Amino acid sequence: MTKTLAARVSTLSPSTTLAITAKAKEMKESGIDVIGLGAGEPDYNTPENILEAAYDSMKEGKTKYTPSGGLPALKDAVIAKLKVDQQLEYTRQEIMIGIGAKHVLYTLFQVILDPADEVIIPTPYWVSYPEQVKLAGGVPVFVESTSDSEFKVTADQIRSAISSKTKAVIINSPGNPTGMIYSKEELQQIAEVCKEKDIWIISDEIYEKLIYGEEKHVSIAQLSDDAKKRTFIINGVSKSHSMTGWRIGYIAGDKEVVSAMTNLASHSTSNPTTTSQYAAIEAYNGPQDAVENMRQDFESRLERIYPQLASIPGFRVIKPQGAFYLLPEVTEAAKRTGFSNVDEFASALLTEAKVAVIPGSGFGSPDTIRLSYATSIDLLEEAVKRIRSYVEQNWK
Repeated sequence: MTKTLAARVSTLSPSTTLAITAKAKEMKESGIDVIGLGAGEPDYNTPENILEAAYDSMKEGKTKYTPSGGLPALKDAVIAKLKVDQQLEYTRQEIMIGIGAKHVLYTLFQVILDPADEVIIPTPYWVSYPEQVKLAGGVPVFVESTSDSEFKVTADQIRSAISSKTKAVIINSPGNPTGMIYSKEELQQIAEVCKEKDIWIISDEIYEKLIYGEEKHVSIAQLSDDAKKRTFIINGVSKSHSMTGWRIGYIAGDKEVVSAMTNLASHSTSNPTTTSQYAAIEAYNGPQDAVENMRQDFESRLERIYPQLASIPGFRVIKPQGAFYLLPEVTEAAKRTGFSNVDEFASALLTEAKVAVIPGSGFGSPDTIRLSYATSIDLLEEAVKRIRSYVEQNWK
């Protein structure tokens, strides 16, 4: 028998984030003192009230199948959250619960894309966007941003990238890996272009609750009736409530698309894990103190670690406004320490300095590295000391 993989997976790139994290874990298990700054998840346990709600649901026998699109009570909790936080009104038919925001995005692309349909993806981007588009037969169209534009693209850039095959544009705010936030004015301009060209907007808002300083989260769906009609909000409890492993995300948007996604999910996953859904109900309906405490702690870490990182020779760092990542441009540091590219520099930081960072090439930003500050301040400061020491000792 000829063992040939399907063409749809032949072009996939492995997740850089997961690969580096796995390598760092392997080194740790072999006794090497590695500090991992690669993981994209909060370093907190899930709040106690959520754990208790999950346990109670199991004891009460709530361990069976649920509707494919999620428990009605969880949809209602999402609807209430969107009403309070974004002043947006949705019905149950416009909500689908999925197995994390990643699964929701995957299902959305499967439903809205035909072969050769294009999706505009600003760079730097979350690693799974282009791969999921390709898996659906679509074509990723990259629009480049730089540190000079605060890693944000403009409405004019999006307009220039739109073709007759364009189906959607992805907006991720706060962004991964950049931590940057689109202002209301910037979003309004983008929404006008999408209205003019009649394309969908996919608004990834998974880091919505992790915003610092005076910045405020604005969903592009809030800006007008038209923007709401063409926007799919993607969100979940992973980052906001430190529930990455529970795998609960949601989409809010056009009911015809949501219905098709639910039908597809019924043949692929049956339903999101029942216990996780009951935990997510408590996450949204219960007290939010833990969410705010975590946000404040991340902001404190950022204030401590940002100036230390920015002062490393050859590092250029823009202070992020949200999420828990720093994305320094390090081409000068890489060159002055003897490397031809940043990927090699990041590899040396792992093997020589014993600090695991994610090379920006995996995010479409080859001049950068991503560092997560979702770890203790002591480890963060030690990691920065190691990076500084490595750069200074090898500077040529």
